[in-house]
Amino acid sequence: MARPVVGIIGNSYLMNDQYPTHAGGTMNSDAVANVSGCLPLLVPADPRFVSVAELMEICDGFLLTGGRPNVHPEEYGEAATEAHGEFDRARDAITLPLIRACVERGQPFLGICRGFQEVNVALGGTLYPEIRELPGRMNHRMPPDGTLEEKFALRHVVTLTEGGVFHRLFGAPEVMTNTLHGQGIKVPGQGIVIDGHAPDGTPEATYVKDAPGFTLSVQWHPEWDAANDPVSRPLFQAFGDAARGWVEGKRTGLFQKSA
Repeated sequence: MARPVVGIIGNSYLMNDQYPTHAGGTMNSDAVANVSGCLPLLVPADPRFVSVAELMEICDGFLLTGGRPNVHPEEYGEAATEAHGEFDRARDAITLPLIRACVERGQPFLGICRGFQEVNVALGGTLYPEIRELPGRMNHRMPPDGTLEEKFALRHVVTLTEGGVFHRLFGAPEVMTNTLHGQGIKVPGQGIVIDGHAPDGTPEATYVKDAPGFTLSVQWHPEWDAANDPVSRPLFQAFGDAARGWVEGKRTGLFQKSA
């Protein structure tokens, strides 16, 4: 039986500062293929090349990856400042309507870091441009030096809502995670349920209330060592189960084609 297809949202980069590319971290494909049990398919997130309708027809679920560029603040009604960093308007143009369409249709997605923030913005929420500049907040950014293992090392606890979606999924009220982000949720979007927080109060885990499909998103990077990490593994397994459920629904005619 063919594996469900998971569209992995790619990011735009200039290779050697000259050659334009779309790329995705190998660890994302590894987690999707070997933990979720799905077929990873890298998506060039640019409306010049793909449409939301085409992606939803081809893919059974979506991994909304992390990335250096941030969601442009115009998407949530604010002006850009130096603190907002780099942007990728082409990715915004694909992912934000894609998220809204998936929520409405029940098609599964898993949001990671920037993807976590995209889900909030897509549903009308706002973001802080720089968490570490807020009073009482810690520095959540990736350490500038060290090995990859050191940069993705577990750095803080995430406290989950007692009896909530993530508590039930992980089987524990607290989990240890890495942290490699600069921005964070300011005002939650419509239906966004904040189900986990860092020790400084920063939202770390969300889902969309009453959505018909899988809408879990996390601010950390669970794709790192996903096969072995006791938090990442059940998250990607649940995402894979949701994608297989979507495929089964398509086979039985439960889910109709997108318009």
